[in-house]
Amino acid sequence: MRARAAGWLTAAGLAAAAGTAAASTIVDYTLLRPEGRRHYLVVEPDRLARSSRPTVILLHGHGASAAFMVGLESFGLYKAQDWIRLAERERVMLIAPDGIKGSDGKQAWNDCRADAAGNATSDDVGFIAALIDAAVNELGADPERIYVYGSSNGGGMVYRLGIELAPKLAALGVQSALMPMQSRCKPPSHPISVFISHGTADRIAPYNGGKVGHWLLRDRGSGVSADESVAVWRRAAGLPEVPVSFRLPHLQSSDPTSATRYVWGNDPARVQVEFMRIDGGGHTHASRNEELPWVLRKLVGNMNHDVDTAEEAWNFFKDKRATGAR
Repeated sequence: MRARAAGWLTAAGLAAAAGTAAASTIVDYTLLRPEGRRHYLVVEPDRLARSSRPTVILLHGHGASAAFMVGLESFGLYKAQDWIRLAERERVMLIAPDGIKGSDGKQAWNDCRADAAGNATSDDVGFIAALIDAAVNELGADPERIYVYGSSNGGGMVYRLGIELAPKLAALGVQSALMPMQSRCKPPSHPISVFISHGTADRIAPYNGGKVGHWLLRDRGSGVSADESVAVWRRAAGLPEVPVSFRLPHLQSSDPTSATRYVWGNDPARVQVEFMRIDGGGHTHASRNEELPWVLRKLVGNMNHDVDTAEEAWNFFKDKRATGAR
């Protein structure tokens, strides 16, 4: 059962907020689940096809929100507009669900970390599976082109979805999240394309693995290294050990970070794994045009300006199709 509420921001209002010439409609939905009504936002850009819509599901980080992921709400004085701009240009439907509050009172996801006491305890896999079915049956989402992308705790939830819902998904995208050191989930067994981005100076999800969090973020569990997180999915896909690599051009002399792309698998229409390593980057996405406020930089570290993480993820996603959707 799904209830529809009034749109938060529509057409010209969103265009003005996002600073774009195009426009979208953002509508508030709920989905009834055993744990209660679950909330999500749907972004429908103007001129989006009525059916066979490519769809990206965006999962927020611990303590963030669906509204933040689609540019309606700021987090630490920063308002992200990257996915909205991409959806407008590429005519992609976005779906941003909200997690449920964990024991610390912050919205979170029930990812695979067995030692993350602050996580939610809800059936988030069941929720996302039901959301995908509703998107296909009622919103015109293309069942072969459902992609999920998440940051931090949302990225950890994406890893879990890749293990438990792989046949429904065309590809995964993860930013600043590690595979769990202590896992309640089985290892991935279904080959699936995965895009991963991680900063080497991430102080919250440390690049070399270990305890996740900081003095303001407790009970967040632990993870293996970023390199091993990538290797888990490469091995599950049966891809060779040696990638093709490319160092991205450095665009701003004042930027202390740099970006290198590693790709396993040479056919964009088949299973691939991509790792975007951000040397000197913190617990944040990359953006060519945006910058974090100095207060947020102190908390999460430096943002790279050689690449847009959303653009890189979409370029990786767009040729992939779900093998189990047919």
